[in-house]
Amino acid sequence: LYVSVFEGSDDADNLDLDKEAYDLWKAIVPEERIIMGNKKDNFWEMGDQGPCGPCSEIHVDIRSDAEKTKIPGKDLVNQDHPQVVEIWNLVFMQYNRKADGSLEELPAKHIDTGMGFERLCMVLQDVKSNYDTDVFTPLIREIETITDSEYGKSEDVDIAIRVIADHVRAVSFSIADGQLPSNTGAGYVIRRILRRAVRYGFTFLNKKDPFIYRLVDVLSDRMSEAFPELRSQKQLIENVVKEEETSFLKTLEQGLVLLENVISASKEKTVSGKKAFELYDTFGFPIDLTALILSERGMQLDEEEFNIELQKQKDRSRAASEISTDDWTVLHEDDMQEFIGYDSLEAHVKIMRYRKVVSKKEGDMYQLVFNITPFYPEGGGQVGDKGYLGDVHGDVVYILDTKKENNVIIHFVKNLPKHMDEVLKAVVDEKQRSRTARNHTATHLLHQALREVLGDHVEQKGSAVHSKYLRFDFSHFAKLTVDELRQVEDFVNARIDGNLPLIEQRNIPMKEALDQGAMALFGEKYGDTVRTVKFGQSVELCGGTHVQSTGDLWHFKIRSEGAVAAGIRRIEAITSDAVKDFYFDNNRSLYEIKDLLNHAKDPVKAVANLQEENVGLRKQIESLLKDKARNLKGDLKNEIKEINGINFLAKQVDLDASSIKDLSFELGNEFKNLFLLFGTDNNGKAMLTCYISKDLVADRDLNAGKVVKDLGKYIHGGGGGQPFYATAGGKNPDGIKEALEKAKDFID
Repeated sequence: LYVSVFEGSDDADNLDLDKEAYDLWKAIVPEERIIMGNKKDNFWEMGDQGPCGPCSEIHVDIRSDAEKTKIPGKDLVNQDHPQVVEIWNLVFMQYNRKADGSLEELPAKHIDTGMGFERLCMVLQDVKSNYDTDVFTPLIREIETITDSEYGKSEDVDIAIRVIADHVRAVSFSIADGQLPSNTGAGYVIRRILRRAVRYGFTFLNKKDPFIYRLVDVLSDRMSEAFPELRSQKQLIENVVKEEETSFLKTLEQGLVLLENVISASKEKTVSGKKAFELYDTFGFPIDLTALILSERGMQLDEEEFNIELQKQKDRSRAASEISTDDWTVLHEDDMQEFIGYDSLEAHVKIMRYRKVVSKKEGDMYQLVFNITPFYPEGGGQVGDKGYLGDVHGDVVYILDTKKENNVIIHFVKNLPKHMDEVLKAVVDEKQRSRTARNHTATHLLHQALREVLGDHVEQKGSAVHSKYLRFDFSHFAKLTVDELRQVEDFVNARIDGNLPLIEQRNIPMKEALDQGAMALFGEKYGDTVRTVKFGQSVELCGGTHVQSTGDLWHFKIRSEGAVAAGIRRIEAITSDAVKDFYFDNNRSLYEIKDLLNHAKDPVKAVANLQEENVGLRKQIESLLKDKARNLKGDLKNEIKEINGINFLAKQVDLDASSIKDLSFELGNEFKNLFLLFGTDNNGKAMLTCYISKDLVADRDLNAGKVVKDLGKYIHGGGGGQPFYATAGGKNPDGIKEALEKAKDFID
């Protein structure tokens, strides 16, 4: 074993050697095993600002005795040697890095410690790699079986198997912990990790269908004793992983077609980095797969151009999300803050501290901390309160949002109060709070209703409680039927009609709450003491705001129900004032419809008759258009001219897109070496359609996609498609004539 301690620094921080850590280690290990570490290796910082401090690391040398005699392990610490590795770290949270870069002592100091579980297993099991431990070997054996591959024979295959084994663990634990893949935040990280595993299986193990979800069973068997959520959530994990795999494999399939178009359109051996970035950014096609396919075709990627485009995107993203935060200005020293928002919507407060925050999205904002507050901070899916601060002089500052940071409630304002040292009156927006509380209570009743109607397998997987609507995500395997949705609505509305009172318990022990039947929501973190919220038989652990009785909701209405992930459904619903507005709008629409139907006594039947009549008319139109195309086909055949060995026709026609496609392929079956360009003007919308015989595509290097893309500028639009058939749409029908005239340039 070797240990490292912070050696101090002679920079602006001017920090001393961490002698306390040195002396402690000296009593435990030989002094020659203690290594001095610089700021890069032995001073931990979370970012440009915030808590930081010196750290002490534990390293282990697991090389053979022969190797140890050649080079001392001390010389290989922190040198990225695979068998001289860090297994433990202790960070002494001693300082706070301020906005101006200086350090200040933290009032309360902590030790943040972490162990490398897999690395410790490697040492204890006397193997040379994490992947040789019994943490990974069952997964590796299963991957070999599923993919018909062999670990240890090929470096590319070995890397792919290790990536998949590692990534399925990360993804499964995250989903079991309540984090689903998505396009934002932590969910996007999970999605990217899983897609990387799919990509390695696709590229190096030749797996073109979902298979990673099948590893969840092995992982659960291995780890669920220590992490029981893996077993209880196994079906959900498998469903989500399989759905994500299926979706990304479709993306890869589409990307291969698009890449083929890019290759066909490229006249050089080097493919544009901009085009490759478009595939990567817009369609999610992995850049390393693009480079691999190009190399197999004897081509190469302009990686420098790709990296330039990637950096531009990162810069745009960073600029959009960049936030600068000043240090806190302390007006009054007080570590305690009291929340009174369950019982009161206003209070006389003192500003304890404040700071300025600047972001591109919000501009200049200020964060205020009060000694006491009635404002509920965003949490548990519920939005934060809004309101205002007033003083005795009549000045008002609006509080635009409320959040919680490090267990402190923070109020967001655009301007600072003029009289910062005076006692101010903080008032919550009662109307918004009331609407939000109704919707929060509705989520509890909805949760109960779903379990009653669908079964006890239903679990809440997320929620968003706003003043205008509520959103509720839950585990279920199928789309809800109309009858099930009606039953859920009826269940909730029956509880509203029953006017059930709120029965609330605060600061009771967690075990006592659970023994009383309170439901702990999956993925939520609770303290030793909790608050329970009960309406009838619905009892949940909850910190949000609620109505005093369910009758305050007036009515509950589901607006939509759909899937958000495999095995996860989402309901959006409304209550109270929003339901009144919903019914008012629907009623007005009904009267307008009846008016259009000449005040039919049964508007539903009248609409059904119109639809039936419309279907019949549509069939007649389709038949007429086919006749028209057949008649037109004879005329067009006579207009086809041979130019440079190519049968050519460019003409404006009066047909719909489907008829043009049919006509193009019919003519293509009758003429060899055919180049067609049709233009149409449909109610002010221009369209160009290009058909090129496949033999021309192969022999003359012609590409319909490139043709419509180049000619699309004349109709102020664009498009694309396959090398033999492509379309472009635009908003300038007047440009059709010029586009048709320019078509000859492609064959001259």
